This record gives sequence, structure tokens and C-alpha cells, in this order.
Amino acid sequence: MIAKIVKGKCFRGVVNYVLDEKKGTELLSSDGLRLKDTESIIQSFQSQVELNQRITKPVYHISLDFSANDKAKLTNELMVEIGKSYMEKMNIDETQYLIARHYDKEHPHIHLIINRVDFNGKTISDKNDRIKSERICKEITRQHQLYWAKGKEQVKTHRLKGADKIKYEIYEALKQSIPECKDWKGLENQLSEKGITIIYKYKGKTNEIQGVTFRKDELSFNGSKVDRLFSYSKINYQLYCNAHKVSHSNMEKLDYRTFNALKIGAELLHPDYVHSLHEQQQNKFKYKKRRFGPKF
Repeated sequence: MIAKIVKGKCFRGVVNYVLDEKKGTELLSSDGLRLKDTESIIQSFQSQVELNQRITKPVYHISLDFSANDKAKLTNELMVEIGKSYMEKMNIDETQYLIARHYDKEHPHIHLIINRVDFNGKTISDKNDRIKSERICKEITRQHQLYWAKGKEQVKTHRLKGADKIKYEIYEALKQSIPECKDWKGLENQLSEKGITIIYKYKGKTNEIQGVTFRKDELSFNGSKVDRLFSYSKINYQLYCNAHKVSHSNMEKLDYRTFNALKIGAELLHPDYVHSLHEQQQNKFKYKKRRFGPKF
């Protein structure tokens, strides 16, 4: 299960979209709304917004998407239960909402329209909502034993257009190229054959690299925006392992955070230096053990 969060200024557009009969819409649950017709629902939302004139984006439109593998088990009742559980965990309560199911795509999904002005005229906070949402989606997925797609395996590539299409092409190129490269120069060469260039981000006016951007067809994406695996530090770590034929299990002897904290430029660490750091860590641990003694 994944959630897509959109905030907006007006309820009319989102209500018309979610209740569009062409999508085979099924209204599953609601609270605080007059359901006579679409216009009544829109007016209900807008009337409550008038309780709080300070808020600029009162609309919460959240879609909860599930894997097609879970189609058989996702009854309307379960989807309503999940939708309400999601809102509760997001601290969304005492406000108007609508839950509707669409049947216009292969995978099951529901749409939540929520008023960020609650029944008392107070604003429902959106602070760190996307971070909280990701954690909650994982929690609900585990709770209901739903299928969790790994990486981008469920992406329908033939449907991608524009920036999304280019980003996915960069993702695929990195996934194929990184395991074959031993340093950044080699990765640059491989990616250039696929029309992708690497742009390094430096700290101030120094030679210390802080991040990396990938560019193709006049579009640029930060490494971590392409995928979390492709931040500068994580790619650097993988290239080191490739260069020195070190398995990840052996590299764990050197604390991963320590490796990433090192001021590593385009040149990778020499293995003797890594061994020296590991010895320093071990000695530091032994010193602490002698000083404080064993814990009981």
C-alpha cells in the first residue's frame, strides 16, 4: 500500500474528479457531508472552510493504492477499515471526509477527500505528513499482510510520460551500470553511452562532494530523488565494494555511518585506510570496555 497526498485550495475539482461515474466510482463512507448530489457535497466542504479563513489549502486529497496481488482480499469493508485507520494514525479526526473506490485501473485503490478545517474550525496540521504517511503505509501493510512491491517493480513503464519517463530511464541505467563499475569515472562513461551526465554538488568553494545530480534530455534529478539507493554516499559505498571486491557483510566491520561521514571525493578510499579506521574503532571499543567494565 502506498499513499499519494495532494493539497489544494478548492473542493469542486477534486469532488468532481473522485465522483466521476466514468471511473466506476463507489462511495464507501463519509462523515459530516450532505450526500444529496455532487453539488451538495461540494457546498458542505466549502461551508466548513468558512470557519477558518486563515488556511490557504484546506483540501486533502489522498489516494491509497494497493497491489493487484491483493485484489481478492480487498473488500469494500476492508478498504473502509484501512482508510479510517490511515486517517486515525495521521491524526486526522473530527472533520469531514469522503472515501470512494475507483475501478478504472488494474490495482485496487481508494480516494480520500478530507477537510483540513475540522468541525471546530481548527486547522488539521500537515507537518511532516508525507514522512508520517510512508511510515503508516508500511505499518498498515504489515498489519493486514498486504503485498509490498520491492523497488519499482510495479511501475507500468509504457504509461510513463515526460519527466517521470526520463527519471525511470535514469533509474534503470543506474541499476544496470553501478554493479559493473569500480569508480565514478567508469560510471560516468557507462551513463554517457545512455545519454546521461553526472553533475557533482560541492560544498561551498571546496573540492568536497556533497551530492550528485543526473541529467538527461534537459531534465535533472538528484540521486536520492531517482531512488534512495542512488544518493552520492550510497553509490560511493557500492563503488568501493566493487573496486576492492569486498562483500557488504565484510564492509559492515566498518560502521556504515563512519564510512559515509568520511570526506570522500571522486577518489575512493584506499583499503589500508579503511583497515586502519576499523582498528581504531576496535581499540576504542576495548578501551571503553576496560574503563567501564562489563554490564550486568
